[in-house]
Amino acid sequence: MYFNKEIECMKRSELKALQSERLCALVKYVYERVPFYKNKMDALKLKPSDIKSIDDIVKLPFTEKTDLRDNYPFGLFAVDKKDVVRVHASSGTTGKMTVVGYTRDDLEVWAEVMARSLTCAGVTPDSTVHVAYGYGLFTGGFGAHCGAEKIGARVIPVSSGNTARQVTILKDFEATTLCCTPSYAAYIGESIRQHGYDIKDFKLKSGVFGAEPWTEELRSKIEQSLNLKAFDIYGLSEIIGPGVSIECNANKGLHVWEDHFYPEILGNDFEPLSDGETGELVFTTLTKQALPLLRYRTKDLCTLDRSVCVCGRTHARMGKITGRKDDMLIVRGINVFPSQIETVLMQMGYLSPTYQIIVGRENNTDTMEVKVELAQNMLSDVVANVESIIDDIGKRLYSVLGLNVKVRLVEANSIPRSEGKAVRVIDNRKNK
Repeated sequence: MYFNKEIECMKRSELKALQSERLCALVKYVYERVPFYKNKMDALKLKPSDIKSIDDIVKLPFTEKTDLRDNYPFGLFAVDKKDVVRVHASSGTTGKMTVVGYTRDDLEVWAEVMARSLTCAGVTPDSTVHVAYGYGLFTGGFGAHCGAEKIGARVIPVSSGNTARQVTILKDFEATTLCCTPSYAAYIGESIRQHGYDIKDFKLKSGVFGAEPWTEELRSKIEQSLNLKAFDIYGLSEIIGPGVSIECNANKGLHVWEDHFYPEILGNDFEPLSDGETGELVFTTLTKQALPLLRYRTKDLCTLDRSVCVCGRTHARMGKITGRKDDMLIVRGINVFPSQIETVLMQMGYLSPTYQIIVGRENNTDTMEVKVELAQNMLSDVVANVESIIDDIGKRLYSVLGLNVKVRLVEANSIPRSEGKAVRVIDNRKNK
């Protein structure tokens, strides 16, 4: 049930003392080694000695993704290049790549928190873990791989792509845990049916799905199609990669490994929010050596719960990510999150988990279209009722969004699939 019970079930008072000790050491470390942080703290007339406990974290400056890009590639590293044993990076689709580095100790921490995470999802030394996250500069594949190896499980390092081959390997190698993005898990479920397999012939018990937001409705679809229990895992390369937090069997939030990553939830004016209030998730890396970060703004929106979980773990639990400040669409003055649309679509049993949101502008007015597939096994049954289905979907979306949305039903398998992170939103206004 636990990988490291002593830490995972530590008393909150003891955890706070550990966090305080580590924060004080971290602030001194970055002040002496990273000019960026020295300059930031000097501008605030703040010295390392002013930080005496974790409660003083509110005095510290924030770090944003633009800071990593402005210091590209290695300007925020706190160690010599000779001590950096691995480098990962983001895809850089919206600007320069975000480059992250790891010392040997950093990699040990990463393996440890991923081992804890996979153990939460039921992985044991007897498990076979099929890793369909991408390997390479993306952190997903290596994170899941090293965590599973630390547990002692068998690892199948398939990486992403070639879905027909993925299905064959899942079945023939008798994988018990699947690790990939939730959208790719849904695609694999479709492919299993298309290739004529019976999911009962597979040995899957659990799935560890992350790297993109997903809803409870999509969870239900995936659990049904793959006959497994789905676990939401969270991470980002700037903090360490996957393994910052994960759900346990209780599904009451994602346990944040607070001995390494200190979470805050902040409001619009950067004020600390109470447990249960939705705000921006901010992390401080308490133990990172190569790329330590103070108060990194994730732009992800969620809640925190510091009560003890029924599983016995005491580390704070994140609520499911409800959206990102960056992903929020403003359409005709109304805030829209893609997750709101997904929730509506996945509640309707005759639709596929694959959809796209297309935003545009005509005659100086914003437009929004939701393109969604009919489920393959429903196509012949509902052709005669397409107009009433479109009307029903439109009314449900309006009740949630307060917007009239054009709905377009398309045939099964007509929207391009992704073998990594799904492209859910196409905002054509950016090109006008």
